[in-house]
Amino acid sequence: MSEQQQKSANAQTQSKEQYVEIKMGKQGLFVKKGYDTLYTINDVLLGLWFLIGSICFYFETLKMWGVTLFVLGSVQMLIRPTIRLVHHFQLRNEYEDEYERKNNS
Repeated sequence: MSEQQQKSANAQTQSKEQYVEIKMGKQGLFVKKGYDTLYTINDVLLGLWFLIGSICFYFETLKMWGVTLFVLGSVQMLIRPTIRLVHHFQLRNEYEDEYERKNNS
């Protein structure tokens, strides 16, 4: 969409889908409600689990802990895209609600 279209996001003249897409596009880089913090915490923990798990493999008695930490890290690899999806859907719902409020007022 052109810059002019983005500037003129208007609930009265656009469909809900157009309005939401324009508003989300403008806010796409803005991370709301601590999602960026969640991404960072998740990534740090993920790195720690794999680092500690790798070190555990140097010692025969700690290999079970190493495997456990690798499994935990693998589960955590699924968390980040889940956080991103939750953020995306929450943002979309917020702008859909805003569209409805503007059209009803």
